[in-house]
Amino acid sequence: MTNITSNIKKLAEESPKKAAIITKNQTLNYKEWSTLLCKTANWFDSVSLSNKIVGFLLPNGIPFLQLFTGASMAGWTAVPYDLKWKADELKKRIEISPPSVVITVKEYYDQIARLHPFVLIWEDAFENIGGQSPTYYIDSESNLPFYMGFTSGTTGSPKAFIRSHKSWAASFNINYHDFKMNEKENVLIPGALIHSHFLYGAVSTLCTGGTVHLLDKFSAAQALLCIEERPITAIYTVPTMVSAILKEKRIIEKPIKIISSGAKWDETSKLEISKVFPSLSMIEFYGASELSYVTFLADEQKAGSVGKPCHGVEIEIRGTSGEHLAPYEIGKIYVRSDLIFDGYLLNDTIHSIQDKNGWATVDDMGYVDDEGYLYISGREKNMILYGAINIFPEEIEKVISLHPAVEEAAVIGMEDPYWGQIAVAIIKGKTDALELKRLCKNHLASYKVPRKWIFTEEMPYTAGGKIARAKLKESIERKVISH
Repeated sequence: MTNITSNIKKLAEESPKKAAIITKNQTLNYKEWSTLLCKTANWFDSVSLSNKIVGFLLPNGIPFLQLFTGASMAGWTAVPYDLKWKADELKKRIEISPPSVVITVKEYYDQIARLHPFVLIWEDAFENIGGQSPTYYIDSESNLPFYMGFTSGTTGSPKAFIRSHKSWAASFNINYHDFKMNEKENVLIPGALIHSHFLYGAVSTLCTGGTVHLLDKFSAAQALLCIEERPITAIYTVPTMVSAILKEKRIIEKPIKIISSGAKWDETSKLEISKVFPSLSMIEFYGASELSYVTFLADEQKAGSVGKPCHGVEIEIRGTSGEHLAPYEIGKIYVRSDLIFDGYLLNDTIHSIQDKNGWATVDDMGYVDDEGYLYISGREKNMILYGAINIFPEEIEKVISLHPAVEEAAVIGMEDPYWGQIAVAIIKGKTDALELKRLCKNHLASYKVPRKWIFTEEMPYTAGGKIARAKLKESIERKVISH
């Protein structure tokens, strides 16, 4: 199987009445889901455009999954756009992902019609899809691009990345092999499908025979109610969702599997969530938009580690000259697997980041221990050179964030005539520098304790919701110079 949808027809024949998707107001079984996708794929074939890229701006729901998966079945590339983006952000992403057509609901039509010449309203498209043939021949062997997403990094400038079917098909093996998931799963997707973690969770479940339970938007109370009332076996989350669930102060005895991505899941939160779910299985993975899955931890207590390589994934730690480093030596993390994306789309050309032997890096720095567990030190471009010592801001931020009054923390390097660079902490929260210094001294070597502390009401963010370090550094340097 190369086309990720190849298995859906078989699933519909074997278990036609099995629930595929359950939302608050609707349930679709596998026969209905397969028919809907075939009609959608036929509709895409009827839209005679040579550039087979479709953009869509839709809320969470079955239409989002129908368009994404139906386009994939038809050999198109689907480009989801985020409803939270401002007009300029949306315009920039439409320009770099050139869709031939954009589909949206009536509510957003005026907003996007100014940005693209060919915009269809979903309600009209859905009516046309209904008249299409309910059968479709899938070219299951061709490995066409099917998904375009965006990564913004710390600068805030978006880049479009391309994935082909083979990389997600290979990822399905991780679900089976490492996460111990199968066609019997009832998977709760509580987050926005615009984020690849939740989109992958939903689509991989539907392509391997499980049942997806979809929330319109995240609510900790709704997620817990869903787990209590439905036969949920697994939930895809990010650490901020886990924090929200903890605030509900509930205990749910039934067995549940949590699959977490995003920021590193701190040990305190892991202990707390295991009290909420006494029969909990925890799966935490490290990956990147470009690399997909890299490592995972499953119910293991390995403080600070992001786990061992996933099934079919190789890791190397390399020094500045490209040499292979020994355990515990910090270097750049290189990855080789079938899961790696095709590349970035620049001027209609896909630029791969893999070398001639298939290795790729996103410039994360780290080391492996003597058992093969990976530890992330930080990003190479964020690294602070303090004298002759490398300091990784992420390590310091993790410690500062332990303080209950700290909402957000960012550590940046600023020029210093003596040290070259010093660590400066920017804090959002109601505490003071003295308390945070004490906290850092208890957990970090003295040279890692920030030399300056700046408190702020607001942080700048990238379109992906991460702190925009470059913008933050620029604004802090301006303030220092003006004073």
